[in-house]
Amino acid sequence: MAKDTGFLEYTRELPRTRPVAERVRDWRDVYDPFEPSKLQKQAARCMDCGVPFCQSGCPLGNVIPDWNDLVFRNNWREAYKRLSATNNFPEFTGRICPAPCESACVLGIIDEPVTIERIEQEIIEHAFGEGWVKPNPPRRRTGKHVAVVGSGPAGLATADQLNRAGHRVTVLERDDQIGGLLRYGIPDFKLEKWVLDRRLDLMEKSGIHFVVRADVGVNYALEKLHDFDAVILCTGATKPRDLPIPGRQFKGIHFAFDYLRQQNKRVSGEPWHREGLEPIHAAGKHVIVIGGGDTGSDCVGTANRQGAATVTQFELLPTPPDERPDHQPWPFYPMILRTSTSHEEGVNRHWSVMTQAFKGSAGAVQELETVNVTLNGREISTIPDTQRAWPADLVLLAIGYTGPESDRLTQKLDLTLDERSNFKTGSDYQTTVPGIFAAGDARRGQSLVVWAISEGREAARHADAYLSGFIALPTKGAGDLPRK
Repeated sequence: MAKDTGFLEYTRELPRTRPVAERVRDWRDVYDPFEPSKLQKQAARCMDCGVPFCQSGCPLGNVIPDWNDLVFRNNWREAYKRLSATNNFPEFTGRICPAPCESACVLGIIDEPVTIERIEQEIIEHAFGEGWVKPNPPRRRTGKHVAVVGSGPAGLATADQLNRAGHRVTVLERDDQIGGLLRYGIPDFKLEKWVLDRRLDLMEKSGIHFVVRADVGVNYALEKLHDFDAVILCTGATKPRDLPIPGRQFKGIHFAFDYLRQQNKRVSGEPWHREGLEPIHAAGKHVIVIGGGDTGSDCVGTANRQGAATVTQFELLPTPPDERPDHQPWPFYPMILRTSTSHEEGVNRHWSVMTQAFKGSAGAVQELETVNVTLNGREISTIPDTQRAWPADLVLLAIGYTGPESDRLTQKLDLTLDERSNFKTGSDYQTTVPGIFAAGDARRGQSLVVWAISEGREAARHADAYLSGFIALPTKGAGDLPRK
């Protein structure tokens, strides 16, 4: 397994980030290239640990030790084959996954874990560079037609798997371009869109049909779904959680996704302006981001690049610990203090802060009032004499999502929602309506891109069994199996 003593000889190392002063002036990847020789040393740190918990930590069940060993031995082609057997889009997860596999790495018990995510990215980029990643149309077609509603990571994974199974797949996307969250929710400095377009080109050449500006139930008639033999709903959890407090009506208060989506369209040169939509831009403004997760961090990085005067971020929860807490032991993903590359570019972070009201003048927000709080379970208690006012010209709400925008589909397709307002399915990913499946955030709630890909693969497996009468597509971690 790689080098027997590698974990003793080499320390964890990642590629350098570009200087802050340089990278905040553009929208390119924040990381410099990583030298192959250094990467092989990182792969050499993978231990012969007997039970590789990294695989169970990965929602896709990636066989991580195998491709670490192959990279160390300079066998990149086999490493690519092993990686792509369980992951349709390693170029996405290798860039934007929070790497729960690394939290489960056995080496992480005594030392810094293996740099699994970066090795994954380098394998797929090496494969693209060598021309090994090619269109892969199926050898035969089944005669079945499938509609996938939504083109985020779950929808793309579903489409890719069902196309491999031989079904004709049409992906319906309501926006101007394919990609969903990958295109419009993640800034280019984390995922440049040529990475996405490169994969979409391969999928089209493999036989998948993409239809944009097709908003099912609006300008794409629901009745057209009856023309398909199966439908998979991968619409995401795009209904944002609001903050209904005094002053919410002021201009200058926006949902994070609307802000990120608009800037991503600017970067790509797409027309971003819709009727009634005001421009959202941070230049010269005091920006406050409410919410401390990845989306909030993306807003911080975007605001810095737009030239904000100040950027402040609030989190309702207390400051996370620097080390893994006792109640989140290895191999669980720990809630610890994480500083993203966006945070490094400049932000004032505050924890245990609750926003109580927005203040404004002439219809626009100018100030935000907060109080410090303590949490006991779900009970929130305010701390006396901690009220504070903050200047705020632009407020971005990054406090999560409450489920899919399901009203039209639920009523007209006679679907059922679960207690969390997601599409209710059985263990076979099928909704309460036969032939209609759901996957990704629309089924499980707001989650990670790697979980969305896993969900898409599982939904495709069950949809294929529904269409074909037997199971042929692989389950989690099983890799690609030949069809019967």
